[in-house]
Amino acid sequence: MLEDPRGYYWMVCNWKLDVSGSEHNPQIREKRRVRFLVSVLFGKPTLVRYFIDHCPDFVTAGSLAELALRMQEVTGDNALDAARMEREVNRYDATIDRGRPLFNDDQLRRIEQLRHWRGDRLRTTRFQKIVDPRAMPLIAIRMTVMARKSLGGIQTDLASRVLRPDGEPIPGLYAVGEAAGFGGGGMHGKRSLEGTFLGGCVFSGRLAAKAVARAVNEASVEAMPSVP
Repeated sequence: MLEDPRGYYWMVCNWKLDVSGSEHNPQIREKRRVRFLVSVLFGKPTLVRYFIDHCPDFVTAGSLAELALRMQEVTGDNALDAARMEREVNRYDATIDRGRPLFNDDQLRRIEQLRHWRGDRLRTTRFQKIVDPRAMPLIAIRMTVMARKSLGGIQTDLASRVLRPDGEPIPGLYAVGEAAGFGGGGMHGKRSLEGTFLGGCVFSGRLAAKAVARAVNEASVEAMPSVP
């Protein structure tokens, strides 16, 4: 998608679509435990309807042909190959009809692997055909790139000083928090958990503050007149 100048792709699903993430789920944000458990068991039709009604990147239809027309109305670039989309959807659905022993689709294999674990079974859908009379209407969602966080950033040393390409610090310039990969080469490495970023920001901020105070004190000492 990043290499394509259009910068988007389409996800095709149906009414059994679920929405995850606390920012999209008022039951999590407002700590409504009973309603949250109900939504886990029965889905979130109200939330899905909200996106369909208010988000221009959500389109619905009763058939793949109608869905393709509405998708093209959103983009206006005639890039969608409607026939190919229909072939791919039908191929996916036919794979489900063949049964688990004959699955040859990577996505279905991953779903089956996840559902072996009791905790993931509750939040991972069963094998669901896309064109299913019991799960209509069809839904297409235009997906675009969004940067949520960065584990890289400006290169710094352990005192939060910003480094030049040759590794030497730039005098008076510091970087902390997410802008610096959480300081000192990235304290989380290649992985991090949501909710752990604040600690890294505070930790690297304290290192920078100490380094700034030390630099100011050293500069003050050097600026003091010498006593004969």
